Amino acid sequence: MAYYKKLIILISIILLLLLIPFISMQFSSEVNWSLIDFVVMGVFMLITGLGIEFIYKKVKNKNKRLIFISIILLIFLLIWVELAVGILGTPFAGN
Repeated sequence: MAYYKKLIILISIILLLLLIPFISMQFSSEVNWSLIDFVVMGVFMLITGLGIEFIYKKVKNKNKRLIFISIILLIFLLIWVELAVGILGTPFAGN
């Protein structure tokens, strides 16, 4: 039962974070997300959150846990930046 509670909290946080660009779109033409953008970012944040939760549960050594979570967050940030502006020049690059 506690797992479902953590999952609901994670999904709630993701939805709150996705409200930021949604509300910004109402006041500015600078933010222009499509439904696909919201879905991709929501799934991406969910996978990242579940990965961090998995590491937190399985790795008991605090130093190793910190390293693994830092790696997950670094990968998240690199992919996010690539999707947003395309610093690496992949086919998934944003505008």
